[in-house]
Amino acid sequence: MDLIALANCLVSPSCLVTQTTSGLIIGLLLFLVAAGLTLIFGVLNVVNFAHGSFYMMGAYFAYTVYVFTGSYALAIVGAALGVAVFSIVFERFFMSRVYGGNVLMQLLVCYAFILILDDVVKIVWGPEFKSMGMPDYFRRPPVFIAGGVIPVFYLFLMGMTALIGAGLWLIIGYTRFGKVVRAAAVNPQMVSALGINTGLVFASVFALGGLLAGLAGALAVPVRSLVSGMGFSILIESFIVTVIGGMGSIVGAFVGAILVGMVRSYGSIGFPLFVEGLMFLLMAIILVIKPSGLFGKEA
Repeated sequence: MDLIALANCLVSPSCLVTQTTSGLIIGLLLFLVAAGLTLIFGVLNVVNFAHGSFYMMGAYFAYTVYVFTGSYALAIVGAALGVAVFSIVFERFFMSRVYGGNVLMQLLVCYAFILILDDVVKIVWGPEFKSMGMPDYFRRPPVFIAGGVIPVFYLFLMGMTALIGAGLWLIIGYTRFGKVVRAAAVNPQMVSALGINTGLVFASVFALGGLLAGLAGALAVPVRSLVSGMGFSILIESFIVTVIGGMGSIVGAFVGAILVGMVRSYGSIGFPLFVEGLMFLLMAIILVIKPSGLFGKEA
């Protein structure tokens, strides 16, 4: 524990800018993963334990496309679409078989795919760590604000995640698809009785959740090392985010992700050996105060 270092950071404008930026990057990437996770839960009432593996696949898809094309834009698009297509296959052929069934069965199906995808990564890309490196376009001098250093790529990440988050909010809140999704989350039987193909709605929701995870993986790959099993750690953090924000709440996922990002960023200074514990402590405190999460609906 180093409270003096934390106090010094809190009164230093340069440290505040640097650590806040770092916390935002962590939080916004977590939001993309957690938003897909909470969207799937809110509509299908399924906790997709394989969601972290979707993030991992997005990172590897982006790495592969970038190696072959040299275009980071194509890498992002390819990763997002690739994971979305895989999510549809996963939902139609596997998860749809266990809807409304035993939660343990859902868990076993998801956990099986975690192991399968980890081995697929080892077979296709190898077991060693890989790194894409920073795309040439972002190899520019950093931006300085109040003495704090902000890499150009971080500004791109914040802008992209803000646009994606705004787009998701508009889609869910103001489009016909969003209205159908929200209705299916409340009463899927009534939606089906109105002549709407709920199977297609469920597959679309799973695809959207997978697309968000794939985008997160693609956006993170320039600054993260790639290795089989990398999806597990972000899965745990995503569950913490969804529990803090409230299961099924997109707004809650955003607030929870930013809180966790800030805790990780500033906690690494004041509590370098207890960063993981701080996240769980934050979750425990919020659950004691509001068991349904910050924006969750009371049962």
